[in-house]
Amino acid sequence: MSGDSCLPQHHTQSHSTSSVPPLTYPKTKTCSYRGAVGLGNKYVRINVGGTLFYTTLQVLTKQNSMLKAMFSGKKEVFTDKEGWILIDRSGKHFGSILGYLRDGTVTLPKGRQAVQELMAEAKYYLVQGLVELCQNTLQDSKEQPLCVIPVVTSSKEEERLIQSSTKPVVKLVYNRSNNKYSYTSNSDDNLLKNIELFDRLSLSFNGRVLFIKDVIGDEICCWSFYGQGRKLAEVCCTSIVYATEKKQTKVEFPEARIYEETLNTLLYETMPLPDNSLLEATRRSYSNCGSHSEEEEGPGGAELRERVRRIHIKRYSTYDDRPLGQ
Repeated sequence: MSGDSCLPQHHTQSHSTSSVPPLTYPKTKTCSYRGAVGLGNKYVRINVGGTLFYTTLQVLTKQNSMLKAMFSGKKEVFTDKEGWILIDRSGKHFGSILGYLRDGTVTLPKGRQAVQELMAEAKYYLVQGLVELCQNTLQDSKEQPLCVIPVVTSSKEEERLIQSSTKPVVKLVYNRSNNKYSYTSNSDDNLLKNIELFDRLSLSFNGRVLFIKDVIGDEICCWSFYGQGRKLAEVCCTSIVYATEKKQTKVEFPEARIYEETLNTLLYETMPLPDNSLLEATRRSYSNCGSHSEEEEGPGGAELRERVRRIHIKRYSTYDDRPLGQ
């Protein structure tokens, strides 16, 4: 690549373009850029950091910028042996620079980082209008959180959120200190996995499901699922392990069950309620979920018992999950 320069104050000789491979663009001749304003329809081939652009002198000299100085004889430009004008910058946003010069406006890229990159290029090329457009956009559009997770600290607050929500609700009770026994060896890892799953689900279903964290509940790790103001299912992830010498608390990670119940809540995403046959297909038999007395259930307990799926993972186990030899 040669460093031949086109200086408008010197008498320059036209370079032959016979060696240039055939292009789909109109054929042009390279020449001095003296008086380029009068050559509005003159096409220019520009190589910006390895990215090739094809535009007219009219666009390049339309607004006061460094490009106008380059192509109107006020600043020297460099060409390679094939006649491409060389600009030692990234070509990622040069198309937006040309678009703004041509139309006086441009659609900005998405994301603050991309806008900041474009603003840096606009500053380099001295395109002041585009710099101001980027600055105003960055000031007006602050980064919004991907999702907002309310953390409830009282039962009244929890009830208010659930009853007022127009979306299904998934609640995770996480209270590691609510335990009078020691934990089994894998419990801390499973606690973390439950929290990570909660974060993934909240990102995946943001806008469709309201996710709530509860830090004052009676359980150590428990998921609850609500639809249109009532509880649909519950997955308790803790159990008591009867070891040889002492009791321990064990935390499970029933990932598939949690995913299933989360998807089931989407049936209650819209009004009216889905068809009864569809709801029946997702209902669990209560007989597999333990026993509760009528006194424990209170008024309407039998009806509620049929409507709420309580899945307790290995509530009473006769073994622990410690590796052999420990």
